[in-house]
Amino acid sequence: MRIGVYGLGYVGLTGAICLASEGHDIVGVDVSDDKVRKIASGASPIREPGLDAMLAQALAAGRLRCTTDPYVPARTCDLAIVCVGTPSAPDGSHNMRDIAEVTRQIASGLREAGRKERLTVVYRSTFRPGSIDGLILPIFESTLGGARDLVEVVYNPEFLREATAVKDFFHPPKVVVGTADGRPSARVEEMNRNLEAPTFTVGYREAEFTKFVDNSFHALKVAYANEIGRVCLRLGIDAKVVHEIFVSDTKLNISPYYLRPGGPFGGSCLPKDVRALQYIANDVGANTHVIDALMRSNDAHKHFLFTRAVEGLKPGDRILMVGLAFKSDTDDLRESPNIDLARKLIQGGYALSIYDPSLKPEHLIGQNLGYAYTHLPRLNDLLVDKEAVERDAFDLVIDTNGSASALALEAAKILDIHTL
Repeated sequence: MRIGVYGLGYVGLTGAICLASEGHDIVGVDVSDDKVRKIASGASPIREPGLDAMLAQALAAGRLRCTTDPYVPARTCDLAIVCVGTPSAPDGSHNMRDIAEVTRQIASGLREAGRKERLTVVYRSTFRPGSIDGLILPIFESTLGGARDLVEVVYNPEFLREATAVKDFFHPPKVVVGTADGRPSARVEEMNRNLEAPTFTVGYREAEFTKFVDNSFHALKVAYANEIGRVCLRLGIDAKVVHEIFVSDTKLNISPYYLRPGGPFGGSCLPKDVRALQYIANDVGANTHVIDALMRSNDAHKHFLFTRAVEGLKPGDRILMVGLAFKSDTDDLRESPNIDLARKLIQGGYALSIYDPSLKPEHLIGQNLGYAYTHLPRLNDLLVDKEAVERDAFDLVIDTNGSASALALEAAKILDIHTL
């Protein structure tokens, strides 16, 4: 098929390259000239294992091209996938500006192209249930008028984890497809033909709600385990032993994933979608007190880890943080709890150095770049290389992701906050 992909961030670019590897002809659309040029030259703007080689293959085969012209897919494609961002607004709701703008562009392109063939538009961005009915369909109907049958709107959420996104694309835990009548979409079935996973074809709202349910539960598991871990530490109980007993029960306790006491949750999905679900629940009077407590609990755990880290230290002591991104083997700093910890350490007067081999400041772009330097304006000065890490002595090493064991470190104390 000829497929257009709007938004070439983690979700969009990974999807575009993976679909190209399956033989589809892909046109990627992004507002950033710099990002489009980088991709066209074979340089991925994101760090994701396996993606660079697949990008080179897609370009060599002529299966992928990129443009800043949003009207191209409407003129030439069978299917368009919308992966633009929906960042948190000040009140916790999703900012739907880019969704609305891309929808308007697709509708205008369809109208101006005068095409007769139906275009399937697949939304993968996370947004409030009811957004297709209340925002997206009205834009298409208003712009296309009597020609609104030219577009088939589908909601097909992604389940990609950074650092394993390529594997997750081809082997998702499930496939969820939301359509107007809850019946399959022929083009989406063709796009997903190589995926082996439980498939749910449902209405729009059930599909739209999927990521809120998943991500809020993942967030809940992290916060719950950390609360138990803090109680264990205060009572002199070995949290690792408690954790081992708890996760052995895979029948009742579901899964060990996200259930180990350790670092706070962060990244581009969990905090944003928890805030949005809080907003939605409050808006409809659902009174979800556990969900309302998640961010407060996570912030408390961030401060707990800070006070635990600096216990016995004095201002001026040398501290090395191993890992700044919210997850190892990525360079995503958006809402990374490690940035919050670094900021607190600097404000506390400690001499902080940071080692993260996956992080190259010159490669940061967009929201990732803005978040990093807004919270750590001296980021470049804080980063050190492996030679300095293994040469210098530190009063404390904070291992945020379990990778410090691979380094030859000289430290009075090593604190692993990856697990409690």
